[in-house]
Amino acid sequence: MNKRTWDTYLYGKKECSCGRHHDCTIEKILIEEGIFSKLPALLKEYDYRNICIISDKNTDKIAGGQICTDLVKAGFSCQKIVFRDEELIPDERTIGTLLIEIDPRCQLILAVGSGTINDLCKFVSFKMHLDFWVIATSPSMDGYASNVAPLIVNHAKSTYEACLPKVILGDLDILCQAPLEMIAAGVGDILGKYVCLTDWKMAHRITGEYYCGEVASLVRTSIQKVTANVDKVVSREKEAISAIMEGLILSGIAMSYVGNSRPASGSEHHLAHYWEMVSLLQGSHGALHGTKVGIAAVLSLRMYKKLREIKPDFTAGEQRHFDLETWKGDIRKAYGPAADGVIALEEEADKNQDSNVRECQERLEQYQEELWGLIDDLPEAEMIEQILISMNAPYHPSQIGVDKETLRNSILYAKDLRNRFGLLQILFDVGLLEQMADEMIGE
Repeated sequence: MNKRTWDTYLYGKKECSCGRHHDCTIEKILIEEGIFSKLPALLKEYDYRNICIISDKNTDKIAGGQICTDLVKAGFSCQKIVFRDEELIPDERTIGTLLIEIDPRCQLILAVGSGTINDLCKFVSFKMHLDFWVIATSPSMDGYASNVAPLIVNHAKSTYEACLPKVILGDLDILCQAPLEMIAAGVGDILGKYVCLTDWKMAHRITGEYYCGEVASLVRTSIQKVTANVDKVVSREKEAISAIMEGLILSGIAMSYVGNSRPASGSEHHLAHYWEMVSLLQGSHGALHGTKVGIAAVLSLRMYKKLREIKPDFTAGEQRHFDLETWKGDIRKAYGPAADGVIALEEEADKNQDSNVRECQERLEQYQEELWGLIDDLPEAEMIEQILISMNAPYHPSQIGVDKETLRNSILYAKDLRNRFGLLQILFDVGLLEQMADEMIGE
């Protein structure tokens, strides 16, 4: 994607057919060969002198250390912060470390890395009112261009407001050499968009949530860019890696347009977040975020297709009663120390209460033909499996250490991580969630 094409997505507010103005404050996106040689001149355009370069031990070795050396030679004052953690967790401790260590004279935070480094830097930049640039080192996730940061706070993974980078840079020579596992994670993150777009459209119909068809179309473009190039991933062709980066960045821009993660995160992300929380409570970060999302996309597609096969009568049958106290007990078992936040969210949202469930059932009955059409348009789970297999990536929860109990709990309770309507809430509202959990465990 050349500069002119990127410019159509950037700079200021844009009127949209949805009636809103979409805003993206990113000023430059450069994904090309030899980008590091251009960095000193780019920084001088913005009159930065004091720069804090933040990386982990891997990205410092790949790029951060050399960037710091080159910038010092070019006359910049550089502070270098390198995280040495085996598994860097974006939690209160790590955020506090950055807030303590960043030099008060810093004018720009320059993140060198991908997922966790990017999330930490954009959040701390937002809190400190500092400019933020990111140098991508792998096409592993879609958060480069988003204005939200997923963080672990009080043992729970939540999305927090953050700043957009002013500039996104990526050197294709480095991006192409990223571990295949990380490239496949980026593809997995994009494959999850099939599910979240269906969730988003049904949330608009059932709960009246805001929806923008043009933003959804932008996310579909990101899917197309990635899926059209997956056969070239293993051979690391630059055209394919560039296309994957473009798809990931477009997905992030879609989030920035809406102001939250809704266009790029649905039930598949809720499942992935739950698995990650369980892993963290057990002392491990587990698989990469995008790896989990790709697996959760396969699972979610199976459940959507099964729902279509069952084709329930949404308003028939005996009315169920939601017992809040029993549910609280289940949540405490499923979430452990993270349970209080989940319970507080339900007490505020009341999404599981009988009256809300009944209303959703009636709306689902009204819009069922549209739901069936959306499901018919979804790819088969086996197609996504084959894409993941082609990159030597896992495609089933058991392959990343998710046992049957964790899998069942994720299907039953991952929807309660946030008040966001989608597949898992639909299954709950029509009384199929437990049945679906049992069936998915058996596959």
